Amino acid sequence: MSASQAEAPVSPAPMASGAPDGASGEEAVSPKPSKDLGPLRMVWRAAVAYPGRLAMAGAALIVTSATTASVPWGFRQVVDKGFSRGSDPATIDRWFETLLAMVVVLAIGTAVRFFNVSWLGERVVADVRLAVQRNLLRQPPSFFEENSPKEISSRMTADTALIEQVVGTTVSVALRNAITAIVGIAILFFLAPKLTGMLVIAIPVVVGPIVWFGRRLRRESRSSQDRIADIGAMVTEVLGAARIVQAFNQEVRESDRFAAAVERSFGTALRRIKIRSTMTSVVTLLVLGSLVLLMWRGAAGVASGEISGGIIAQFVLTGALVAGAFGSLTEVYGDLVRAAGAASRLSELLNERPAIAPPAKPIALPSPARGQISFENVTFRYPTRPEVAALANFDLKVEPGETVAIVGPSGAGKSTIFQLAERFYDPQGGAIKLDGVPLTGADPAEIRQRMALVPQEGVLFAASARDNLRYGNWGASDEAIWEAARAANAETFLRDLPEGLDTFLGENGARLSGGQRQRIAIARAVLRDAPILLLDEATSALDAESERLVQDALDHLMQGRTTLVIAHRLATVRQADRIVVMEGGRIVELGRHEELTQAGGLYARLASLQFDERAFAGEA
Repeated sequence: MSASQAEAPVSPAPMASGAPDGASGEEAVSPKPSKDLGPLRMVWRAAVAYPGRLAMAGAALIVTSATTASVPWGFRQVVDKGFSRGSDPATIDRWFETLLAMVVVLAIGTAVRFFNVSWLGERVVADVRLAVQRNLLRQPPSFFEENSPKEISSRMTADTALIEQVVGTTVSVALRNAITAIVGIAILFFLAPKLTGMLVIAIPVVVGPIVWFGRRLRRESRSSQDRIADIGAMVTEVLGAARIVQAFNQEVRESDRFAAAVERSFGTALRRIKIRSTMTSVVTLLVLGSLVLLMWRGAAGVASGEISGGIIAQFVLTGALVAGAFGSLTEVYGDLVRAAGAASRLSELLNERPAIAPPAKPIALPSPARGQISFENVTFRYPTRPEVAALANFDLKVEPGETVAIVGPSGAGKSTIFQLAERFYDPQGGAIKLDGVPLTGADPAEIRQRMALVPQEGVLFAASARDNLRYGNWGASDEAIWEAARAANAETFLRDLPEGLDTFLGENGARLSGGQRQRIAIARAVLRDAPILLLDEATSALDAESERLVQDALDHLMQGRTTLVIAHRLATVRQADRIVVMEGGRIVELGRHEELTQAGGLYARLASLQFDERAFAGEA
């Protein structure tokens, strides 16, 4: 566990909308759960960015719906004029040709509609994912302490898949059936006003259950998506720690825990399925029952000679289309409700406001940079632990080019200094200044541009060695990359890689040793070429040989830079210009190594636990 993790324990919390507790800046927007399809407005806003595709899909939709509604009319003409005794062959051919032309138009229109709505579905999902990702990258680390990245990942996969289905299929089907139902009812009115009037009166009887069931269905759909997200997060967590699970013989327990999560998801899905199946059954019964009664009455009209056989054929086919449209709408509504739940969850991520944001008119940092950083009477409490001050009345001024080491027991506040320096948090009291400018008045991006971080464990990405090395300076040339690798004692093993800088390093640099990963992190900091260097336990997890190589690289990197060093191994900081000894968020000692060891305080006690001071002095 890193020092930062030790000092800022993460408390499990549900996904919260808005800034974390105690965050400064603009108050966050917290979307309220909706009982309708309102959250789908987010999807619509993404879709209207492509008016050409919408227009083509809409035109094809209208054409196919109108053609579908016209097919029964074509059958009526065929029945009345093509099947009647003594019909002219040319007339028969004409009406069958007309019917065949309708089928061709319907086929082409369907293909055009399908292509465009499918394109829109994929494009909208891509845009939503991009927007969510951009907003997430604006959030400070505190957001991810309170909200699980694994659960967020599930939202961006499972929930966006639902939205893709809705945009690419469901909405199109819903609109097609709605148009078919409206046009079909109009035709039915024209054919048999009295019978159709009875049908229209029955519509509210059908719509009422849809609305009532739909509200219940939406609540269960949202809950179902949450349970699916829980499963995804659990799978990622357990498989990512498979060695630990097996090392401690916890396979059975983890299987049981996963089984419980799956059963919870199944139970929630089962409630949703029951509601949806009941809704479909009730609505189908009402719709088809009404149509059967109407056709029964129509059959009597044919028997009495009031209606022709062609008219009743058109009425029956149109009635079947209308019934099918209404029946499909009930199922489509269920999909829309599920997508609304997914859109609501994604909207929460889009509506998050970063607790740390640039001011409206940021103050420009002085140029050229000097590298001076000062903490003036700073008091800070983590949002997840407001009752304890991580720093209390903390004062420290680091001059340009000075090397200051920060030591102390776990939980003393060491890593908090780094987090505040990079403005991942704002203190509740006091001020932090970079080259004389308060951090709260400057752009966080400009602040971080002037700092290079070497963390306790070299964090690498699943990419090539080149991309990992130039992460802090993406425009760096290969020549600059190799120069940085030499400075970090990384050139030799990098040249030995199968494809050199183009070698894929695996997830989190799995193809490298710990010392090699750390030297790449140092080379990355060299390429950053920032005036302030932050070293967070950069050698604590290494063996003696790797530590020597890494320390040599760090000594080279620290030259001419303002350097803050966090270290548990006191042997690595004895040459620092000053050593800050912390305990309980306060500075308890300050001085050079020799002065502090002779003072007999906390530093001397820590030193005595790690090595024999006399042997160490002789070595020095």
